[in-house]
Amino acid sequence: MLTELRIQNFAIIEDLTLELGSGLVTFSGETGAGKSILIDAVETLLGVRADASLIRAGDERATVEGVFRIPDAAREQIHAILQREELLDDTDYLQIAREFRREGRNVVRINGRPATVALVRELGELLIDLHGQSEHLSLLRVPAHRLLLDRYAGVERELAAYQKTYGQLQELRRELASLREAEADAARRIELLSFQVQEIEAAKLQPDEEASLRDERTRLANAESLAANATLALAALDESQEAEAPSAGDRMGAAVEALAALARVDSSQAGLENRAQGLLDEMADIGHELRAYLEQIEFNPKRLEEVEERLALLQNLKRKYGEDIPAILAFAQRARKDLDNITNAEERLEALQKGESELLGRLAQEAQALAAKRHSAADELSKGIEIELDDLKMEAARFGVDFRSAADANGLEIDGQRVAFDAYGHETIEFLVAPNPGEGLKPLVKIASGGETARLMLAMKNVLARADHTPTLIFDEIDQGIGGRVGSVVGEKLWRLGRGHQVLCVTHLPQLAAFGDQHFKVKKVVNDGRTQTQAVRLKDDARLNELANMFGEISEGTLQSARELIDAVRATTKA
Repeated sequence: MLTELRIQNFAIIEDLTLELGSGLVTFSGETGAGKSILIDAVETLLGVRADASLIRAGDERATVEGVFRIPDAAREQIHAILQREELLDDTDYLQIAREFRREGRNVVRINGRPATVALVRELGELLIDLHGQSEHLSLLRVPAHRLLLDRYAGVERELAAYQKTYGQLQELRRELASLREAEADAARRIELLSFQVQEIEAAKLQPDEEASLRDERTRLANAESLAANATLALAALDESQEAEAPSAGDRMGAAVEALAALARVDSSQAGLENRAQGLLDEMADIGHELRAYLEQIEFNPKRLEEVEERLALLQNLKRKYGEDIPAILAFAQRARKDLDNITNAEERLEALQKGESELLGRLAQEAQALAAKRHSAADELSKGIEIELDDLKMEAARFGVDFRSAADANGLEIDGQRVAFDAYGHETIEFLVAPNPGEGLKPLVKIASGGETARLMLAMKNVLARADHTPTLIFDEIDQGIGGRVGSVVGEKLWRLGRGHQVLCVTHLPQLAAFGDQHFKVKKVVNDGRTQTQAVRLKDDARLNELANMFGEISEGTLQSARELIDAVRATTKA
């Protein structure tokens, strides 16, 4: 609920702070005192377009701030929104601030951090419902009618069962649509996939063959040069044919013999002999490997051509199917799977069509069960609201709920006809009213505004109270065009509505104001030549005098009427 409202430099309000409690809060005051300005400020806080003309003369900016205690019924939903926007600070309270300036700048803050007007509107719909001359009316939003009726009817179990089947049907239909699309293109897809699989399989790819092929191509392309260099190295090491130029192996052998003789005389040099012998053995190993390498080198242009062709084939497959051989093989595996799916598509399609028919039949039964409960509740709702309207001296007013369905060849079969459906059933739901005799039922969104509308809203709110989770309800000009006796009825109904909601009401009737758990007087004062609106909470004698003044000029008679009214209200509210 709204626990605190602070307004600065808004119209003729310079600086006003209201601390609001639960139950029914009434606002009274002379016409033009600024009661409607309070409503305008709340609307601005909730995201209505901020008009620079509302900024107090002589000031450059206006601000409206509200502190809300988060209601249990909407706690989870509000917390989810705040967590989504990373704005959740206090789990029990929420602060919204709106500032707008003459040059057009508009600043919104939630819990002290920048936010958007759209986010304020989203939260506002969960926090406050304002009835009267306002566009912020939940009951005038047609999509809200189904939600309110469903809460009133208690269809949670039926709706959950319906939506579970609905979800299964939607999933099946998505697969069915995909299969049908594939079926229409099946012949071309089969031809393409078959070609791709055959092309890859015919290549008989090995995962690591490309690297070995590149190495082989290098050897084949450079066979003459490789052989010449290997022969030269071998000759230098071990096969010199010139007596005057012995090979490195011969010279190393002579060195080993000399070092052996040296070591026999001076044993301290035995290490040199061992090292030299190791070098001689290493040179022998190198020579052995060079001979083996020379035997592998072949001058084979045909083989070189084969390797070049194989590498070209691999490059072509990589261009078509993947960046390397493992990727090409993975592509082939997927293509084979797609081929299997297409081949078995007809059988799967038949199974899905049968499943769709079964789900449509089950969904139709669940939709009818849901609709039956809604229709029954709608009758009770209509009777209850008409009783409330009768109490409010709108005896001739009628209320109804309009259920409509639309033809759809792919829809549910209801009473022998195919009708459209969505996640909430096969009927659209809209509240209808006929405020005056002789007028047919019309959509609620098209009825007249003013006190008649506010009374209708009050009647609906009383009946729908257990279905409405909005914590704060605001009624502006609800007493327009009604007298004192009806005012007492309205006051009692608002007071009872306040047992489950915070109700703020602007009124001119003492019979209504007397029911307030809190009563504020809105008045204009002049300070330093400037007009200001103030709101003062009334208690005891101050409240008695205000109620008397609402009856007329304060006199012993009006004071007595005010006392009797207070006593009557106390008796009613304690009963």
